[in-house]
Amino acid sequence: MNNVFVYCEIEETTVAEVSQELLTKGRKLANQLGVDLNAIVIGTGIKGKVEDQILPYGVDKLFVFDAEGLFPYTSAPHTDIIINLFKEEEPQIALMGATVIGRDLGPRVSSSLTSGLTADCTSLEIGDYDDKKSGKHYDNLLYQIRPAFGGNIVATIVNPDHRPQMATVRSGVMQKALYEGKAKGEVVYPDAEKYLAGDPLAKAVKVIDRHVEAAKNNLKGAPIVVAGGYGMGSKEAFDQLFVLAKELHGEVGASRAAVDAGFVEADRQVGQTGVTVHPKVYIACGISGQIQHISGMQDSGIIISVNNDPDAPINKIADYVVVGNVEDVVPKLIKYYKKNSK
Repeated sequence: MNNVFVYCEIEETTVAEVSQELLTKGRKLANQLGVDLNAIVIGTGIKGKVEDQILPYGVDKLFVFDAEGLFPYTSAPHTDIIINLFKEEEPQIALMGATVIGRDLGPRVSSSLTSGLTADCTSLEIGDYDDKKSGKHYDNLLYQIRPAFGGNIVATIVNPDHRPQMATVRSGVMQKALYEGKAKGEVVYPDAEKYLAGDPLAKAVKVIDRHVEAAKNNLKGAPIVVAGGYGMGSKEAFDQLFVLAKELHGEVGASRAAVDAGFVEADRQVGQTGVTVHPKVYIACGISGQIQHISGMQDSGIIISVNNDPDAPINKIADYVVVGNVEDVVPKLIKYYKKNSK
């Protein structure tokens, strides 16, 4: 059992940000294990167009599968290629994004290889494990850490005996960074048809048409996020957060309770089942701070809580707490920033 592998998702010739985040984490894991970091990218017309988006993250070997019918993504050919490549390379760890594609591809690969899969991990670490039932000791397993039971506990999952140890991670959970060390940077272009192994169904599904909509907000990349919860009370009150965010040149986020109440669109939800953000400043207005929400914003630089409950859970992680009703505090913040902003 050898190296760490990352499946890199692409849109035409653009590598997904979640894949670059996983490459950064994969490089750290590989360094701890003393092995190589390998990456896989599958598409059509990508040769010479994706390498510079992947290699700078510390990749030792990049497998580029470039052939007709491999983009847009369809389940069968991508599954066949990865399964047959993994049978050859025998990776000990394989990582994918917890995206629409990753959630389709990951279970197919893990099921075929009988390896197991932990979905939506929030942390990945290397550690040892003692199996009390068998008395066996295992070195350097992948700790696959994720919330469980509705976020009420954090579970650490290990896979002692089957390989690869597979996990998916949502976009924004890990932070990407170019690798400052030296990596081998080897690129190979295998024959995709060989890895499809003559499967007559590999290209049976063809995508006739696709419609891709650009994101309506930049919540994930915003330096300032103004987020509202159910405590905002109404959609009209919640709309005041858009005014405040505009003055601060930030974006508006929300808790799941606010989204479920119809105060705002679901694409602005921050938390375990929404977007993970890392802004310099996070202003939480009327948010109680359940663990599901906190998991999506706890790494913010400065956290400011506006809440009429001094014992609200979010106040425990906030750097500054404003105890008061949001309907009184938010208009005052808007007025102050309008007056003092340049």
